[in-house]
Amino acid sequence: MKKQLKLFSLLLVAVFTLNSCGYNSMVSLDEEVEGQWGNVQNAYQARADLIPNLVSTVKGAANFEKETLEAVVNARSRATGVTVDPSNLTPDAIKKFEEAQQGLNSALSRLLVSVERYPELKATEAFRDLQSQLEGIENRIRVERNRFNDQVKNYNKYVRSFPNNITAGIFGFEKKGYFESDAGAENAPDVNFD
Repeated sequence: MKKQLKLFSLLLVAVFTLNSCGYNSMVSLDEEVEGQWGNVQNAYQARADLIPNLVSTVKGAANFEKETLEAVVNARSRATGVTVDPSNLTPDAIKKFEEAQQGLNSALSRLLVSVERYPELKATEAFRDLQSQLEGIENRIRVERNRFNDQVKNYNKYVRSFPNNITAGIFGFEKKGYFESDAGAENAPDVNFD
């Protein structure tokens, strides 16, 4: 009976120790980071989905620069072709994703600057509506990136602090990468034509 009581006590201590080792919290924080990364990707996808409508609307303008439109279409293709596995949010993976998105930002900026030479296009309701949607999406992207970085900070702080770092090492919870933009990229492209 004493042996069974001793075994039961050891089992109880082991369960209590594992429960308080932080593993469950790490899983929860990891899921929050991955979920927020999904929100970042959704915001970028919303922008990518808007681009065909924008290109079609602009294409309707007489003599609009074909090269500019092709650059936007190609940049969109490259940007949507780069994906990051949420379970592998390394700084390098996130940087490749951001570089593809920056290419699209540049192409969109050139397109919107080119529109200045087409007052009849700027005056159309369809273009004004798309311009407004693009502004909203750019703001959403910024908000989702900031929220992602907040989630990564909470996760990294938790898995790197003692004694959680021991559990993290045992179970493979590694530090996640932050979303780091190039200088000036935190600002949405200027799409105001008034």
